[in-house]
Amino acid sequence: MNALRLAQALLVLACGSAQAVEFTHFQADQSTLQFVSRQMGVPVDGRFRKFAATLAFDPARPAAAKARLELDLASVDAGSPDADGEVVGKSWFDVKSFPTAVFVSSSIRPLGDNRFELAGKLTIKGRTREVSAPFTFRRAGGNGVFDGAFVLRRLDFAIGDGVWSDLGAVANEVQIKFHIVAGPAAGSR
Repeated sequence: MNALRLAQALLVLACGSAQAVEFTHFQADQSTLQFVSRQMGVPVDGRFRKFAATLAFDPARPAAAKARLELDLASVDAGSPDADGEVVGKSWFDVKSFPTAVFVSSSIRPLGDNRFELAGKLTIKGRTREVSAPFTFRRAGGNGVFDGAFVLRRLDFAIGDGVWSDLGAVANEVQIKFHIVAGPAAGSR
């Protein structure tokens, strides 16, 4: 009888570990990082063409998850060549002095129904601030898909300083939207 219980326990453990999947392989070609700013009250869509993410996320163990994102600020697409040229300059991103923005997670907590909250430190132009972002997680084929958004206050990072710090021309709040696709770690199912 004890041998039967031991065999059942081992079977349950084996099945549980077979179901565990950790998503680690960032799929750059399927992922997007977009933003919406407001100029004179009008929404302006933009995106970044180049960014990389390092992550380890097992939906069964979200507290153990880790994420790091590095964003090439010169890859900004602000809607026109003139806008692209302006925002990489010293008053905005100052890409000559600060070519990348970096986010490093400090915690991920479950909110229920495949919703989570990601918290961590975001560094832009040498300024670091705590940010948090709610996101959803779902599986699509063999990949994990993370969709979320948060509001960044650009003046906290000296983005758009000088004459551009007038909030009547460009709003302080910028909505950041992310869609990250990651494949499973080697050995995960």
